[in-house]
Amino acid sequence: MSLRNLRNALIVMGAFLALIWILQVVNWADSYRLDQSFGIVPRNAGRLGDIFSAPFLHANWEHIEGNSVPLLVLGVAAAYRGIARFLAATAIIAILSGLTVWLFQSGNSVTIGASGIIFGYFGYVLVRGIVDRNLLDLTVGIAAGALYYSILAVAIPGTPGISWLGHLGGLIGGILAAWLLRAPRPALAASGARNFGGWTLGIGSGSGAAPGSGAAPGTGASSGNGASPRGDGPRAGSARPRSTSTTKPTPGGSTSADDLLRQLDDMGF
Repeated sequence: MSLRNLRNALIVMGAFLALIWILQVVNWADSYRLDQSFGIVPRNAGRLGDIFSAPFLHANWEHIEGNSVPLLVLGVAAAYRGIARFLAATAIIAILSGLTVWLFQSGNSVTIGASGIIFGYFGYVLVRGIVDRNLLDLTVGIAAGALYYSILAVAIPGTPGISWLGHLGGLIGGILAAWLLRAPRPALAASGARNFGGWTLGIGSGSGAAPGSGAAPGTGASSGNGASPRGDGPRAGSARPRSTSTTKPTPGGSTSADDLLRQLDDMGF
C-alpha cells in the first residue's frame, strides 16, 4: 500500500465526514427542514436529483453517529487504491442506491442518510478484492462485514424506519463498480505488489495506472507519446534525439559512424 495513497484517502474521507457533520449542525438548527427539501421522494420527477443530496443528510444525531465510523473505515478502504477510481465508484453507488429508493420505495416517505453509500463501499471493497485477486481488499471487506454486522443486518426487509432498498441498491452499486473499475492485469503485474499464487498483497506505490489503460504504473505513458512499439524507444516526454548527418560504415571494420547507427537503431530509429 502506498502511504501517499493512504494519506489522500484519509484527506478525502475526512473532508466528506466534515461536510456531513457541518450539514447536520445546519439541519438540526433549522429543525431538519433540509431532510424534507433534499431527501429522496419516491417517483417524484422533480425530486430525482435529490438522490445525490440525500446521502449527506441525516435524521438525527444518533443516525449520523452510527454512520460516521463505518463510513470512514470503508471509505478509506475504497479510496486508497486511487481517488479518481474511488470517485467514479462513489457516483455509481449513489446513483444505484438512490434510484432503487426512488423507483421502488412505497408511499411518500422521505429517505436520507449515508447508509446506502456505506453498503456500496462494503460491496466495492469485498468484490474488488475478488476480481483484482487482492488479499488486502478481501481481508478488509470480510473484517468490515464482521465488525459492522449490526449495521449491515438492517438491509433485511422489514426493519422499522430503515430503507432496506437504499442499502440493497448501494450494495449492488458497489458490486457493479468493482467489476466496471477493476484493475487491468498488466497494471497489477507491474505494480510491485507481492504475489501469492496469483493473488497480490496490496498495491505498490506506483499503482497510478487508470483502469483499462494498459500502461505500466508510474510511467504516465499514453498512446501517441512517441515511444517505440517494441518498448525500446525513448521514455515518454523525453526529447527525441536528432541526427544532423550520417555516413555509411566502411567495409571490414567498425567506425564511429557505425557505432552511431547502432545506437540509433537501438533507440528505435
